[in-house]
Amino acid sequence: MRALVAAALACLAFAASGASAQPAPATPPQGVDLPSSALTLGRAVADWQLWHMDGQFDYVKTHRENTQKPRGWIQGAFYVGLSAFAERTGDLTYAGAIWNHGDEEGWGLGKRPLHADDHVIAQAWLWFYARDHNPAQIAPVKARFDAILADPPTADLKFIDGTEQQPCQVRWCWSDALFMAPPTWTALSAATKDPRYAAYGAKEFWAATDYLLDKDQSLYFRDSRFFERRDAQGRKIFWSRGNGWVYAGIVNILKTLPANHPDRPRYVALFRKMSARIAALQKPDGYWSVSLLAPEHSPPESSGTAFFVYGLAWGVNQGLLKDPKYARSARLGWSALARAVQPDGRLGWVQQVGYAPDHVEAGDTQLYGAGAFLLAASEVSRGRF
Repeated sequence: MRALVAAALACLAFAASGASAQPAPATPPQGVDLPSSALTLGRAVADWQLWHMDGQFDYVKTHRENTQKPRGWIQGAFYVGLSAFAERTGDLTYAGAIWNHGDEEGWGLGKRPLHADDHVIAQAWLWFYARDHNPAQIAPVKARFDAILADPPTADLKFIDGTEQQPCQVRWCWSDALFMAPPTWTALSAATKDPRYAAYGAKEFWAATDYLLDKDQSLYFRDSRFFERRDAQGRKIFWSRGNGWVYAGIVNILKTLPANHPDRPRYVALFRKMSARIAALQKPDGYWSVSLLAPEHSPPESSGTAFFVYGLAWGVNQGLLKDPKYARSARLGWSALARAVQPDGRLGWVQQVGYAPDHVEAGDTQLYGAGAFLLAASEVSRGRF
């Protein structure tokens, strides 16, 4: 593996020097089937994003400082998607990019010991460890999580309006966290064969779900501030990407959760229930609205849509979603995503960093959007629907 990664890193260095051509155009040739199209577009998006990891990120409209953090959630979400796409393609250049980033960062996590956003990057490290088996690649996450197990947080899950640093965020009190942290815990159990990590992840996941899931809608509120909020027409507010984080997080949990884990049937049941609701809320153009119950006057939005396509395609591929409507929904969603990719591979229509439905423009992009797109491409390209 190390020799192969070294070759991939050499390819990356050659490309970064300017001696290689720019990434190929995103538009696939006429007549290419859906799996091939997904691989073509996935490579275009991955290559564009890797070409633009220069540390400045001047194409990002907001939260540029957070985007620059190499162990933060924004880059972490991209590397989660890149690892899935590297797995699907077997492309050593993508594997090399993950190794290079992990090596530069000492396979470390973010600075906040308990914050879910500072755990997500370890999912990429754990993916690489499963192939390289170098203990150094999981030592930091194991040390971090062992400390949490020794003294687990017990904060209330309520968000406090007007407070930047939320006391509840030592636990998973917002929907995004269910992508960032629980899959990391289950993957660590898979890596170490120690069931305590998956057990803790399940306990905290279900505590958050019991708190944030609207049982009538089978959708998650972003956090407790939205329990009573309504839009101008009196509808509940369910943020597309907020639910996308959860939906993709469930998939990533199931990918590494031990087959005999007592909570696996419960995760599958929740996945199916969310899938039914998500498929029913898709717009005719293939996208999902930024506010899921308010489809009118909504521009395209690619990050939430990509997470939904990922989950639907994975469920179809795994035989968990058998009704033909799910395959149709995934195909329609992928067609929408394909339209969001610019000719040079830049993914557009990505809502910027936030916590609620917001304005989106065609040129808006972000690393987590590219990560979500690569997750979707990794499943659509399997072509089992």
